[in-house]
Amino acid sequence: MSLPDAKKLYAVIDGTWPASARQAVGPWVVRLDRSGSSRVSAATAEREVTEDDIAQAADAMRHAGQTPLFMIREGDDALDAMLAVRGYAIKDPVNMYAAPAAKIATERPPPVTSFEVWPPLAAQIEVWAEGGIGQGRLDVMERAGVPKTTLLGRLNDRPAGTVFVGVACDCAMIHALEIAHAHRRQGLARHLTRAAAFWALDAGATYLTLVTTQANDGANALYTSLGMTLVGQYHYRILTE
Repeated sequence: MSLPDAKKLYAVIDGTWPASARQAVGPWVVRLDRSGSSRVSAATAEREVTEDDIAQAADAMRHAGQTPLFMIREGDDALDAMLAVRGYAIKDPVNMYAAPAAKIATERPPPVTSFEVWPPLAAQIEVWAEGGIGQGRLDVMERAGVPKTTLLGRLNDRPAGTVFVGVACDCAMIHALEIAHAHRRQGLARHLTRAAAFWALDAGATYLTLVTTQANDGANALYTSLGMTLVGQYHYRILTE
């Protein structure tokens, strides 16, 4: 079974974590959103660009009240170099992971550890808020027009973690996995990832996928230990003024 490649996962990100608006501006897709999430606030090049094209995209983002931000995907080496010369700094290098969902869905979480919930409960919203995930990102989850759910994780009979999962194409993608500080390092992130894989199979997905920053050592170690494969990388360039 061939895993989805980076190009496919770019589309899965757009499908499961959609911007509030998208504009076609010259060779760009410019995503507009006030959530603070880079995935829905960045421009991507859909064909070869020039120096003048960069200014066009930057102006569109400024006009919408956003700081110019570009997502640098595989094959965007020339764009990356042009942005670097113009003073755009690298932001959040990201790893993209994938695995057959059946490979992860091998062991169900212990009883009363994970519950499928939509819409999310107040307890989940509190866990996300503690981790800096606020209303803007909740709005992203709400408008995702795909099969979706959240999972509430519990430890010691208390709400302890939460995650959003959506399906696009044949891929389920995990977003916003957050464990409350008091409940970390007790295996709940692993349980929720496995629970997401079971839900993905029930929703008709073939693969479980996700993205995480390269700096998040704990998350990268977890997903590697579960048998997920690194299938691509990307980063952002943001204007430092």
